[in-house]
Amino acid sequence: MEDEELERIRQKRLREMIAKSSGKEDEDRGKLGGSAPTRPIEITDATLRKAVESHPVVVVDCWASWCAPCRILSPIIEELAQDYAGKMLFAKLNVDENRERALEYGIMSIPTLLVFKGGKLVDRIVGAMPRSMLEPKITRYLQ
Repeated sequence: MEDEELERIRQKRLREMIAKSSGKEDEDRGKLGGSAPTRPIEITDATLRKAVESHPVVVVDCWASWCAPCRILSPIIEELAQDYAGKMLFAKLNVDENRERALEYGIMSIPTLLVFKGGKLVDRIVGAMPRSMLEPKITRYLQ
């Protein structure tokens, strides 16, 4: 029972996040350097390069809606986006809808986080993990 309720909450949260992050206003703010987005922005094959080149540090969450580990990682990415707003940009790339970039970056498993610094790919983190393990892996690129 408890597991079903938790899954229902996760599903609802994921739907809300997808609906919010696909909003054009937040995407434009994130790309154009306006106020820093406090949640991940939705990017596509066409917008990934611009987002990566427009921010010093970008973490791209490569995910798919059917992926259970992606759903586990999603709230962690949301928290990190809020906590590091203005320091690094968090973005979400749906690999089912954006196959060009998934192929370009050799995404073989999801979730995969691509970490860009200065417009260049500097790290690839594969799999879901707790925030306590993930945070130090990505924040080291802030220095």
